[in-house]
Amino acid sequence: MDLQRYNRQIILPDFGRRGQEKLAQAKVLVIGAGGLGCPALQLLTSSGVGHIGIVDFDIVDKHNLHRQILFTEADIGCPKVEVAKQALQHLNSQVTIEAYNTQLTQQNALALIAPYDIVLDGTDNFNTRYLVNDACLLLGKPLVYGAIFRYEGQVSVFNVEKNGQRTSYRDLFPQAPAPDEVPNCNEAGVLPTLSALIGTLQANEVIKVLIGSTDVLAHKLLLFSIKTCQTFTIDYTLIADKQYPKTPEAFASYDYAQFCGHSPLEQLTSDTHLQAFLSEEGSVLIDVRLPEEQPKLRYPHIQIPLQELEARITELAAYPRVCFICAAGIRSEKALHIAKKHYPEKVLTHYAGGVKNILAFTE
Repeated sequence: MDLQRYNRQIILPDFGRRGQEKLAQAKVLVIGAGGLGCPALQLLTSSGVGHIGIVDFDIVDKHNLHRQILFTEADIGCPKVEVAKQALQHLNSQVTIEAYNTQLTQQNALALIAPYDIVLDGTDNFNTRYLVNDACLLLGKPLVYGAIFRYEGQVSVFNVEKNGQRTSYRDLFPQAPAPDEVPNCNEAGVLPTLSALIGTLQANEVIKVLIGSTDVLAHKLLLFSIKTCQTFTIDYTLIADKQYPKTPEAFASYDYAQFCGHSPLEQLTSDTHLQAFLSEEGSVLIDVRLPEEQPKLRYPHIQIPLQELEARITELAAYPRVCFICAAGIRSEKALHIAKKHYPEKVLTHYAGGVKNILAFTE
């Protein structure tokens, strides 16, 4: 044990050498190396967690730099997990960092999560949040949740026994919101101070769970506003008859897209499907990202940023078949719902994986 490195936390009451030993023996999986994941990863590494896994399939983009503190301008275009791994190893060479440059799916979630003691969820979409929650329930893994929306953030801890109960994300949110009801950071905006704060609180809850603290945020949702600096908590309880996949087989076949309000007829999930759609006469691809976002599409398309879609909706009139695309499938889905209001007779769809899943289409 490196007493000099960890002395300031070892001398804390109720932490001590035993707490440090527990951290050193622990394995933590962080899903998402974004605004929440980056500060959490930095703090878990500096505190001496022995083994940390990072799951993310994204690359570093310029707009990430204002809040994703593990990345620099020199990292733009590089895989986030590889950049994060290198930065964290420079921070603390005593920690083992495992990088998984892949998207978390029903096919790989159980295998990725199984070797770890606890999971930190740094994702920003509801499909993945429910998927991660259900995988952790199946495997009996504690899960630390965090989310941000504009000036407010929230944190909770799931699947940790407290007062004889283990609650989960489905006890807090039994039903997913409508697909276009809650925008992500790309649409709603975020200050780096909020993402850093919520990611820090998540890391703190992970440490508390690992050292055996009884004061973790189980059955409680912590909410914080950076506008007012007000903090409050909401209690929630176990829903006895909640519906979720209770076996690995049920998990593999569960339709998370449908549960979250996505019609399978309105989304394309592979580049093969996208190519087939666009090969039909009268089809057009609409990129709803901002012009400066990377990577650029090299496939013929029209660029209409989501913020301009309502004003430019008549540009779709000439095309009987329209597919929307964005970075990760969030804005494109919102564009789909906007277009459906104006052109219910058209064949409308969106590419759920986002441009970074179809590198053959990009420059």
